[in-house]
Amino acid sequence: MIGKNIRTIRSVGMKVLLLAFLFIGFASESYAQSAYIEKHKSLADSLSKAYGIPSSVILGVAILESGNGQSRNSKLLHNHFGIVGTNKLKETHGIKSRYRQYKSPTGSFVHFCKVISNKYFYTKLKGTDDATKWVEAISKSGYSTHPETWKARILRTISKCNL
Repeated sequence: MIGKNIRTIRSVGMKVLLLAFLFIGFASESYAQSAYIEKHKSLADSLSKAYGIPSSVILGVAILESGNGQSRNSKLLHNHFGIVGTNKLKETHGIKSRYRQYKSPTGSFVHFCKVISNKYFYTKLKGTDDATKWVEAISKSGYSTHPETWKARILRTISKCNL
């Protein structure tokens, strides 16, 4: 009887511990997203005015592609958008990477807007705030290797973060 009670207590204790870790994980991700948005919102807003791309789209893509600024690409290459290109990571860190390196996160944000402004759909959507249309157009333009999944994840990020 005592052995059964101890097993039950252990089982309940493990479940409580697991739930606590899950809660902490979600809370830290939420904090990381909030901090990322706060850090880059004014840049996204100014680029939105300059390029006519909604800041919600700029931030949504950046959040997803950079893992809230925690990805290796965003930390080592200042690449917040998963843009492919040249870098010096092999020379500086011994790591081979196909992603473009920027001098700062700002360079990455500006280059993303330039890339989007050269897409066939840009003139049609420029100045509109419909994030869904923008994300659909970007996903259809070959920006991602998995366009439908990418589109759903970006739109979910925009909605979840109230961008």
